[in-house]
Parts: sequence; structure tokens; C-alpha cells
Amino acid sequence: MTDRTNEQWLVDLTGSPEAQSPALEDLRERLQRGIFYYLSRERSDLTHLPAVELTRMAEDLAQDATLRVMDNLGSFRGDSRFTTWATKIAVRVAISDLRRARYKDFSLENMTAEGDLLPASAASITGSPEPGPEATTERADVMLKIQRALDEDLTERQRQALVAMALQGVPLEILAERMGTNRNALYKLIHDARRKLRAHLESEGLSTHYMMNLFEDR
Repeated sequence: MTDRTNEQWLVDLTGSPEAQSPALEDLRERLQRGIFYYLSRERSDLTHLPAVELTRMAEDLAQDATLRVMDNLGSFRGDSRFTTWATKIAVRVAISDLRRARYKDFSLENMTAEGDLLPASAASITGSPEPGPEATTERADVMLKIQRALDEDLTERQRQALVAMALQGVPLEILAERMGTNRNALYKLIHDARRKLRAHLESEGLSTHYMMNLFEDR
């Protein structure tokens, strides 16, 4: 690979085919190395994969990352080394791709297939052990009221969006894609759903502070 200054990278990547072709290959190789480092050193969830699999993933991701860098050349301001800037873009591409892979089987239809949207136990939300009998009963009563608020006060679309993001942790951009909308519209949908849910629960005498204390780890 050829060492280039920031200016040389920009000139070569936007120049004649004779200059651009080797520059693109050098860029792809650098991005592949950066992505491989990220996958192998900074992703604890991928430690079970053999190096050959991580290499294949890095190769595939480097192709997409190279295209993303080329699409964003105009935004490079020279505040850092070009390769550092490009590698950051590549890592973001990797993060996005891995996130999409995690939720590739996510389906809005499957969310309501079993009926209730909320888990039967509050422990499945908090991750904490079940509390004593009195607190368990109190939590169960609150969970039923939350479920009723979701069913009665929210539209189906509001309910799907709020549960998917708040309880299932589906990223906003993936949820927007599944729901056929954009981030801004989805953000407003979720904001309105939270506002309606809060108003319903407060009318039941359930303040946010009370519920946070009730479901905190004990």
C-alpha cells in the first residue's frame, strides 16, 4: 500500500482511472484491516468466531465501507488523517450491519402473535431476581395497568413502536424500516405514545417516580 498525504488521497480517489484504481484498492485494504481489528478486538460477542470467519466478514464490510467513504469524500475537512477518518466510517458501517443482522428476524406481526406484549414477570424487564410476595403483587398490578394502557389508549402502530423500542431494544433506524416510515416520523410516533401512556398511568395514580422505585433492583 502506498503512503499518501490527505491531499494525495483526495486527488487520487477523484482522479483518472489510472490513479483511482490503486487508491481504491489501498483504501479497501486499509478499511478491511480496521474493520477486522474492530471485530476481533472490540466485539466480545464475536469472540467465538474463528479468524477466517472474521476475515470474511471484514472483506464484505470493507466493500460497503469503501463505497460509503467515496460517497462522503466531500465532507472530509482534513482535521485528522484521511485514513483515520475513513476507518471511523468503516467501523460505523460494521456496527450498523451487525445491528441489522441481530434484528433480521424481527417482525411486527410476531410481536402480537402471542397476545400480551408485556412479559408475565417484571423480572424479565429489570433483570433482577423476583422480590418478596408483597412487592411481587404490587408489581404485577402495575404491569396489568400498563398493559391495559397499551391496549386501550394507544393505537396499534403506537403500541408496536413503543414496545419494540422500549422493551425489545430494536434500534430506531431498523424499526423505522420495518414500519415503512422515517426516523423523524417514528420519533414523533413514540413521543406521542409515551405522552399518552404517561397521562393514562398518572390518572391511575401511578407516577413515574413511584414506578421507578417499585421496579428498581432490590
